[in-house]
Amino acid sequence: MTRKQWLLSGFVAFTCLVPIAAGAGPIENYSPVTAQRLENPEAGNWMLYRRTYDGQGYSTLDQINTSNVKNLTPVWTFATGVVEGHEAPPIVNNGVMFVATPMGQVIALNAKTGDEYWRYKRQLPDDLFQLHPTSRGVGLWDDKLYLATTDDHVVALDAKTGKVVWDTKVQDYKKGQYMTLMPLVVDGKVIVGGSGGEFGVRGYVAAYDAKDGKELWRTFTIPGEGEPGHDTWQGEDWKNGGGSAWMTGTYDKDAKTIYWGVGNAAPWPGEMHPGDNLYTSSVIALDPNTGKIKTHHQYHQNDSWDWDEVDAPMLVDLQRDGRSIKSLIHPGRDAIFWVLERTPTKINYVAGWPFVSTDVWKGIEPESGKPIVDPAHKPVVGKRVEFCPSLWGGKDWPSAAYSQKTGLVYVPANENFCGGFTGEKIPLKPGELWLGTKPEDIGLKAKPGADHFGELQAWDPTTGKKVWQHNFPKSQLFGSVTATAGDLVFAGGTNDRNFRAFNAKTGELLWEQKTNSGIMGMPISYEVDGTQYIAIQSGWGVDAQRIQDALATNDIGIESNVPQGGVVWVFALKK
Repeated sequence: MTRKQWLLSGFVAFTCLVPIAAGAGPIENYSPVTAQRLENPEAGNWMLYRRTYDGQGYSTLDQINTSNVKNLTPVWTFATGVVEGHEAPPIVNNGVMFVATPMGQVIALNAKTGDEYWRYKRQLPDDLFQLHPTSRGVGLWDDKLYLATTDDHVVALDAKTGKVVWDTKVQDYKKGQYMTLMPLVVDGKVIVGGSGGEFGVRGYVAAYDAKDGKELWRTFTIPGEGEPGHDTWQGEDWKNGGGSAWMTGTYDKDAKTIYWGVGNAAPWPGEMHPGDNLYTSSVIALDPNTGKIKTHHQYHQNDSWDWDEVDAPMLVDLQRDGRSIKSLIHPGRDAIFWVLERTPTKINYVAGWPFVSTDVWKGIEPESGKPIVDPAHKPVVGKRVEFCPSLWGGKDWPSAAYSQKTGLVYVPANENFCGGFTGEKIPLKPGELWLGTKPEDIGLKAKPGADHFGELQAWDPTTGKKVWQHNFPKSQLFGSVTATAGDLVFAGGTNDRNFRAFNAKTGELLWEQKTNSGIMGMPISYEVDGTQYIAIQSGWGVDAQRIQDALATNDIGIESNVPQGGVVWVFALKK
């Protein structure tokens, strides 16, 4: 792939858009969002990134179940009017749906009928450019909603009208800083983390007052001089060390602790930033009132593979080895399924095992949980090094789910992918890619003889045993999954444009529906007037498209022509 092809494969700059487009609004009856409602959400709503603060991606609705899901049918659709990767879950609050899309757009819809109330379009700068022009949703609080923008602002909108209440600049997009995540709102604090590790930035998590947008605290994920962990960096490496925090965190409401995933170190080859490099490729525990880092666990040290670990761990209470564990569960991009224990002062390693094949790790130190690296598969400067899985890892940012009924974790995994690159010392120029290799040198290849790529896996975290697996022969699996009390698992993520429902206990495919595009977005379930609905955004692009294009060049029968174009799909049982 040439540099031009790399840049054109979705790394686009957007032209200016009008700030507000008229709709049918305003919303007459809106239910204000409180701390109590977020901590104990009603079964029929989906008001957080993974519905609940614990990040389990689980709906307690069961009207749609294994016996009747075959009767699921579309009841309405809504075209968003833009292309590129649609990654946000529709957010539903008592009959009102908020849809965030690429190009800084938020659309308010009647969740029962699909009728539009209002539409907000951000006016984006003409010179805006970033690797991932997308959005993963809006946070809710009181009578407002909050959007983190790709030109690096946090914007508060009036939930009833879509009008801007306040607009706060977070960082400078011209230096490669941008945001794509759904803000996490905790007790009136709008908490965000930045993207841009590919540009040699210093990662952070920051909180803003939900009322007026005033910054309350900012915590850098790369510790500065005099801060704990600074000694894991050498010289000036920490100033541009990466550690982006570009996914929404999870929250333990009882312990008052936020758990936030942190991305890889920059640039990619580890010898260019010697040391363990805290807090890259880690989970950090934050005090929501002050931003202070209470403790951390580093999934892997001195990252050299672009293996972000930004997908926040799920909070699950487990019975394991004869005792109760307040666990953190994280199927990692580094191909390891992590089970950790959260305590008030420390994160303890409990167990870890590969959930896809990898040649990078020789094992895990049993006490510390520190992976043991095979140096033959660790990228270096001046030599091409191959490794498995590829830089997209065993599971990228798309989220796994946990079912409170089955006790299983459902992982959108990718197997039989390998990659490699040649490390190169490249001068840092603000606002330009700083990978430590040439983009055209990055490889993705299928293992010889591979008969499938995507895998939907079901794991028992109490035993470390795989319960079932569904393979996708001609596609990766690049989309979040959601579990429901109807013993169902919903997933998109494949190049055939299908949205699917599986039996959560057995893995049997029970239902599928062709959509307009490939699905990267997160399925949700909600209820209005006694009817359960399943909703998803269909819109292929960004990394899913890049993986698809790279695989198509391998001449293994992979289709790369996946149409783009965003549509909200809503399903219910046929009456």
